[in-house]
Amino acid sequence: MSHRTTDRVGYAETPVQKAALILGVVFLLVGIAGFIPGITSGVDQLEFASHTSEAMLLGIFQVSILHNLVHALYGVAGLAMARTASAARSYLIVGGIVYAVLFIYGLFVPHDSAANFVPLNSADNWLHLVLAVAMIALGFLLGRDTVRRRA
Repeated sequence: MSHRTTDRVGYAETPVQKAALILGVVFLLVGIAGFIPGITSGVDQLEFASHTSEAMLLGIFQVSILHNLVHALYGVAGLAMARTASAARSYLIVGGIVYAVLFIYGLFVPHDSAANFVPLNSADNWLHLVLAVAMIALGFLLGRDTVRRRA
């Protein structure tokens, strides 16, 4: 019986992979929660993609069907990308950049505008800022070993 050594680490073994996995699980659960009455108020008023969707996740964050699906798909991406350290690092950094763009978008697009199709409210905007900073920081700080290992 021979044992081969590889550079490949197991699923979610490195800190950056664990961070991507945890965020993936959280995003998936948030996406699902956006459809559950009691966790989300006004589920019967969910619209596909419009600022007029009256559904509120945890009574704070305005959501729509599209918003919930994006969270769920983002969660699935996190679970998949947690398989390798480099993919997990990319998930965190690129995802953080996406959230930074969403934060800026939310600042400039009026909440009652048709351009606010996701929909986003003030609570979403501030959460997007926190997610952007946290994800980018986690990607760079926890992913340092990944970059060194590749070099």
